[in-house]
Amino acid sequence: MRFAAIDFETANRGADSACAMGVVIAGDGRIVHRETHLICPPPGEFLFTHIHGLDWDDVCDAADFGQVWSGLGPLLEDVDFMAAHNAPFDRRVLHACCHSHGVSIPEVPFECTVALARRVWSIYPTKLPDVCRRLGIPLNHHDAASDADACARIVLAAEEAGWHP
Repeated sequence: MRFAAIDFETANRGADSACAMGVVIAGDGRIVHRETHLICPPPGEFLFTHIHGLDWDDVCDAADFGQVWSGLGPLLEDVDFMAAHNAPFDRRVLHACCHSHGVSIPEVPFECTVALARRVWSIYPTKLPDVCRRLGIPLNHHDAASDADACARIVLAAEEAGWHP
């Protein structure tokens, strides 16, 4: 089984305001590839700097989502699913960014590691730091690369525990 764990950080409440993205590809029970990208979002106010530490100066010279996503295509071609912690949020950001940039939305299912942590280990609360602490996974929360890596490790741990999508 091959999957992509994905995490977005956004500049503001606009679903298409992704300013950072982490992607981790896993297959055969291990992580095989990691990427992280700063993304230049559509112009607008940066409301969430206090959460992820990024501001306009950090991303103004970065590629836009369309440019970043086009480079990820080959990596995502044979994934069986995408995983995210609180998948509805990341799926909404992905779809909005794809729509804004005229990019095809990937036709793969999403697995939510919040639901997975509840189902496999009965973990509550299920915020990412809580799940990582319980499973012994290192985390620098709200860093897109670290969050995507943690998400991948949660899926891999669930696979080891006997979970199958």
